[in-house]
Amino acid sequence: MVKDLTYYAKKFANLRVDRARGTAPHKPILLLTVLDLFEKGYIGRNEIYLSPELTANFLKFWHQFVASDHHSNIALPFFHLTGDKFWHLMPNPGFEAAIQAKVKIRTLPALRSAVKYAYLDAELFALLQAPQSRTELTTILIQAWFPDKGGEIAESFKYDEFEAIQQSLFDSGGAVYSVEELKDEDRIFARNGAFRRTIVKIYNHRCAFCRVRVIGQGNLDLVDGAHIKPFSTFRNDLFVNGLSLCKNHHWAFDRGWFGVNENYHILIPGGRFTEEEAIKSRGMKDFDKETIALPNNTDYYPDKEALKWHMEYWKIS
Repeated sequence: MVKDLTYYAKKFANLRVDRARGTAPHKPILLLTVLDLFEKGYIGRNEIYLSPELTANFLKFWHQFVASDHHSNIALPFFHLTGDKFWHLMPNPGFEAAIQAKVKIRTLPALRSAVKYAYLDAELFALLQAPQSRTELTTILIQAWFPDKGGEIAESFKYDEFEAIQQSLFDSGGAVYSVEELKDEDRIFARNGAFRRTIVKIYNHRCAFCRVRVIGQGNLDLVDGAHIKPFSTFRNDLFVNGLSLCKNHHWAFDRGWFGVNENYHILIPGGRFTEEEAIKSRGMKDFDKETIALPNNTDYYPDKEALKWHMEYWKIS
């Protein structure tokens, strides 16, 4: 069987969807989102990550074009689209058997734990590199699943919901969420991703601890936006509750291997780790008493009360 544009047009028009409570729109919305991210240049390799960008733009299409009472859970189509035989999942180490056995995964956190990324048939991925093929497949999706929304969906392709969330957070300096708001896992995941990306930008993509700055293609970054007071407890995405840290020092900060005092000096308590002498680089202990790298804008300096809480929680003095 030749897997050409006609083959995938039929696939897109005849997706296997749940019809128990009316036609479930999850799969068509996810595919619209993937096509949207191809258009915006987010997807350059045959690796589709369950990213904040994907989630935010999935919600963009969902809230604008779904009128049914189905719940907007991106984990459902991301997992179940494998049943249409052109969407495949790359498991994280240790989850190979679960993915092979098609154990149902229904929540966003569980899916992110089990799956590294999704990938398409090589033939479909090649087709999606061409704007004309993307346009034709988008038209097929609209005609089959949203026949009265064509013009509106075309307009939605013109803006990026994730960028809009980032700008909204930036304008407000971040946000603190209520317990009720946390029930929308998809929305909080997208907004938390926007918080982390903005923190990294505020620090010019530099680790506040070791000052490393490495930026890769496809929006990949060696540096993370870290919370000082944990989000799970305080629900605090204000930028002053953030630090830009490389992945190693983010991990160490979250485990109390170092703290930052009110003068923004790094403090490293004794007895919590050992390290071998680094070759042509500095070990963690060499940074004791140094000042962290800070944002250019003093409005975004780390909150001193948050830093004090972290020091006291981990008993750093």
